Amino acid sequence: MAPVVPWPVAFLGIELPESMASLAVWLVLLVVLGVVVARARKRRRRARPPAPHPQETAMGAALSRVRGHLESVWTRPPGSAAPWEQMEEDLIAADMGVKAARRIVEAARQAGLSGADEIRAVVRAELNRSLAGYDRDLHLEGDPSIIVLVGVNGAGKTTTVAKLAHRLAAAGKSPLVGGADTFRPAADSQLKVWAERLGVPMVSGARGADPASVAYDALGAARARGADVLIVDTAGRLHTSHNLMEELAKIVRVLGRDGDRVSEVLLVMDATTGQSGLAQARRFARVGVTGVVLTKLDGTAKGGVVLAIEDELSLPVKFVGVGEGSGDLLPFDGPSFVDALVGGGAA
Repeated sequence: MAPVVPWPVAFLGIELPESMASLAVWLVLLVVLGVVVARARKRRRRARPPAPHPQETAMGAALSRVRGHLESVWTRPPGSAAPWEQMEEDLIAADMGVKAARRIVEAARQAGLSGADEIRAVVRAELNRSLAGYDRDLHLEGDPSIIVLVGVNGAGKTTTVAKLAHRLAAAGKSPLVGGADTFRPAADSQLKVWAERLGVPMVSGARGADPASVAYDALGAARARGADVLIVDTAGRLHTSHNLMEELAKIVRVLGRDGDRVSEVLLVMDATTGQSGLAQARRFARVGVTGVVLTKLDGTAKGGVVLAIEDELSLPVKFVGVGEGSGDLLPFDGPSFVDALVGGGAA
């Protein structure tokens, strides 16, 4: 009797000794099984919802504590009277400011709504409207482009200089940092550590040196080395407010002495200071601030201060810091901020 050839072997037209037939069967079956599994995995991937944008994920994590102030609004029993006073208190507790909180509550009240989802939709729309219309781009003009960071000590200026340099380098730019905070030795040391870690050149001066002179030397070095962007760190000792403002104004003036133009003067603000930081921020307006970097957003329940900053200072928030890593500086995006703050999906 002729040996029975297993069907996979016969189908493929392969002639094998009987001793190898069983092995061939198993190999063919394994290949078929692999194809079936691969197709099943592909179908599952197609069925999954798209992964959230990295910025939305980071912003959501950073604002998780802020959302706690608003949970009483979204979780109240359906059909109950809208707790307008409590809602206003919750918004103020998130540091949105009285002006913004009242405007948002009034919009919800005027809509005559009582359902939590309806109120959430109105709040979302009002927040998006409030944050629209600002120029949040980082303007890089000149050769090199010049960015000066200002703000009080402890706000995170030096770390932000490093994060911004990292971000620009990742975008293909060649940044150079200037350490013009010659009052505080720790700032210079910290910036040097960051510069070495990131592989970014740095120019600094001796302790007590004229900050404007150091900034000008850094500009010369940036030109000589063909750097695209000069980022200047400055002092922030607010207890000598008048002298500090004069010093900062001189830095900006000297950097523009040879026909150059400072592209951006970014005010670095600590989100954890909330409303109290606004009083400090107003003092920096005279040096020509063009935008705000809000740091430590991941460590506060007062992230609503974005609304207060833009309402009261008329300055766009351009970046937010959401961690300690070099990549934890994100361009501020209004819709992502509102989604993270309000939650519940788009209206």
